[in-house]
Amino acid sequence: MGATLRALRALVLLLGFYLLSLVLLAALAGVDVLVFGWGHGPLTAKVGFVTVLLAIPVVRGMLMLRTPKGEDPPGLPVTDADEPRLWALVRELAAAAGTRAPDRILLTGEVNASVSEEPRLLGLLPGPRRLTLGVPLLIGLTEAQLRSVLAHEYGHFTGGDTRLSALVVRGRVQIGRVIGQFHAKADGKVAADRARQERASAKRVAKGRKAKEIDTTGVGATYRTMARLYTAYGKLYLRASLSTARGQEYAADLTAARIAGRDATASALREIPALSASHDFYLDSYATLGLQARLLPPRGEFFGGFGRLLAAREPEPAKPRAELPEMPVGPYDSHPPIADRVRRIEALPADGRADEARGAALTLLADPERTLGALEDAVLLDELLACPRAAGWEELLNASMAAGLSATQTPLHRALTAYTGRPATLSALLDVIDDGRLWRLAERLPLSEVAAAAKGRAFREFVRPVLLRSLRTMVLAEFSACSLLSWEFSWTGPATVRLPGGDTGTGDAGPEADLDAALQAAVADHPDTGRLRALLPSAVQNV
Repeated sequence: MGATLRALRALVLLLGFYLLSLVLLAALAGVDVLVFGWGHGPLTAKVGFVTVLLAIPVVRGMLMLRTPKGEDPPGLPVTDADEPRLWALVRELAAAAGTRAPDRILLTGEVNASVSEEPRLLGLLPGPRRLTLGVPLLIGLTEAQLRSVLAHEYGHFTGGDTRLSALVVRGRVQIGRVIGQFHAKADGKVAADRARQERASAKRVAKGRKAKEIDTTGVGATYRTMARLYTAYGKLYLRASLSTARGQEYAADLTAARIAGRDATASALREIPALSASHDFYLDSYATLGLQARLLPPRGEFFGGFGRLLAAREPEPAKPRAELPEMPVGPYDSHPPIADRVRRIEALPADGRADEARGAALTLLADPERTLGALEDAVLLDELLACPRAAGWEELLNASMAAGLSATQTPLHRALTAYTGRPATLSALLDVIDDGRLWRLAERLPLSEVAAAAKGRAFREFVRPVLLRSLRTMVLAEFSACSLLSWEFSWTGPATVRLPGGDTGTGDAGPEADLDAALQAAVADHPDTGRLRALLPSAVQNV
């Protein structure tokens, strides 16, 4: 579908909203004419009052004369003086696409790139353009792949998509506004009626009578009926506009392949889903690792550490790149499935540009470290920026694990507190074990019906794994509180604990084996805490 037809379609969809509103206003006016012509008295006034209330949200929605302007996402604006190489690439690709370059570039912390425009006169006249570029793309893509991503975005400029979005967005906002107002009116009616019934019920109770059940069924039904009419049109509006958006994505892919090459475009499309998954994992497992300890990574590493993760785990994303998920297209999806887009691009004839620009896209930045630090200042919340910085990732890990261990409440903690009536400490637990009361304590653990019904050795086998896990946590917390515990940081796997050394008579198996043996002895059928006490700091040994 060409730009002219898409513009016409967007205009028709917007006019459909006004037509629906006019029809509803005419229907309300018709009701008033009939009632005033055939009726009289309070009923006539009530109907007229209701139709006016129903007409107000409709009129308000129709009188939204300006298309709402979208706010900038959190990001770092960069000028030509800040990033000359990036701006040169942006202008070069815009010229290759035959379109006007953006007026602004905004760097963000997301795995995404997008373009937007603020046209005038509902898209008839061009306006300022903005390119939003996620720094994780610069970190994870090659320059050739980035060229493809940018060329794809310029395809939206050349297709007129960004200018047509003014019409589409206006219609969505107006429909949403009317629906929201009708629902708000209905909710207000329900709240008022509920309050009235509650007051009446309180009076009945005060008189010694039985309170009536609160029932607001049917209250606000007229408003919700009006909302449903607009909701039905809103669904039609979204289906039509988003189906057009999917066609725009295919067209923009072809622009990317023409400018950046078939192979670079296909590899970028394959790379981005894997990159997005890796970035989500990085944020959850690394960038926010120190939040529990109120500690941030070193400056620039909140976003920059993502590159270290990718470098360390380079072979891992290979499978997601090769095997793209086959996702069905929903009527409200704005983008076609990645797998379908890749197949279409890879079906194009080879163009001989397979080996172009394999360098990392991050090198386009004049000073990556400075930019990554400035991005943190622009994107992170002030509350986070107020946190101190760790000297390195090892310190961040140790602080995080120490905070986590000190705050952990295992099932054994809770059972011990309930059993002794005192705070749950490791020394208190060892005393309970030495007194021969471990299995009575274990009865207070959360157990399945089968475990709770078991007796003797069977019961001990059920609860022993829970005891071992919780006891190990309590011991590690004791080591951590005495600054005897550290953790080995890794970009390729989970963190591993470094235990303090010690000779407990188990040979040269190492502290990990010593601890395991001591824990097993402490929860054996005939518990013995001697080996465990020998491993612990003197403050616990001598209780």
